[in-house]
Amino acid sequence: MDTVKQKIFRTSGALVPFILRLGLGIVILPHGYQKIIAFSPVMDHLTQDYGLPGIIAVAVICTEFLAPLLLLAGLASRIAAFLIGLVMLGAIPYHWNNGFFMNWFGNQPGEGFEFHLLAIAMAIGIVLQGGGRFALDRRMVKNPATPV
Repeated sequence: MDTVKQKIFRTSGALVPFILRLGLGIVILPHGYQKIIAFSPVMDHLTQDYGLPGIIAVAVICTEFLAPLLLLAGLASRIAAFLIGLVMLGAIPYHWNNGFFMNWFGNQPGEGFEFHLLAIAMAIGIVLQGGGRFALDRRMVKNPATPV
């Protein structure tokens, strides 16, 4: 019977989850970094323009910065991916009225939600499969190569 620790950290040496976590980490990290270095204006934007409670705004900023770092290291990959997926899911309602597509040509009031759906799909893959090859998660359990 698996312990909670084994369920969280167990992963195979598969290449696909590795690619998913690197891709998601690389794409989300710059977004989180932007939010960290402009913390006060971003807090104002999230709390005043979007009406988020302060604690949720801080959680969003921290998640978008710290979770990709964990993904890139392959540490607590399932948790990091789940948190990113949750942030992306929460962002969809704020982008819904802008339509599906990103604002490639600057002819809509903001960005659509297609990016968020892709990030959620990648996050689900990591949550289901773990961090894959080269993940530090593999060192956290006794039998790291247990199939997922």
